[in-house]
Amino acid sequence: MGTVSKVCCVIGCGKVPANRQGYLERRLGREISEALEGGFKTFIAEYSEGVGLLFARCVNEQRVDYPKIFLEFVIPQDCEQLDNEVLAGCNGIKHLCDECQRNYPESVTQYLVEQSDRVIVVCGKQVDCDNIYAMGYARTMGRDLQVIQI
Repeated sequence: MGTVSKVCCVIGCGKVPANRQGYLERRLGREISEALEGGFKTFIAEYSEGVGLLFARCVNEQRVDYPKIFLEFVIPQDCEQLDNEVLAGCNGIKHLCDECQRNYPESVTQYLVEQSDRVIVVCGKQVDCDNIYAMGYARTMGRDLQVIQI
C-alpha cells in the first residue's frame, strides 16, 4: 500500500500589486521549499490571475530538484481564457460543479482546505472577509496555516 502525499494549497487575493510581486514570489518560494522539505508533494491552487498563477510558477520552478511534484488547478467557473503554457506545467485540473459555482468563492476555499494539510493564505494589508473565512476554516479543520501579508 502506497503512502498518501501531503498536500499544500494557496488561497489568496486575485491581483498582486506590482510593487509586492517580488516579495510575494520570494515568500511563496520559501513556503514551497519548506513544504517540499517536509514531505509535501502535491500542491493545489485556484486557476486565477495573481496569487494562483504565481504559486503555480513557483511550484514548477522546484521541479528541477523535485520532479515528482503534482500540481493541480481548481477551476471554479467556465474559463474561456485558459493559458496553455501555464496548464502545461499542471498535472491535474478540478472543475467545480454548477452548485459549487453558485457558492463561489466559499466553495473553492472549502475544497482547497479540505484537500490540504497545509494552507497558505495570501492577504493584503486590509484582510477581507474571504481571507478571514479561509483562515477560520483552515483552523477549524486543524490545518497547518501560514499567512503571507502583502
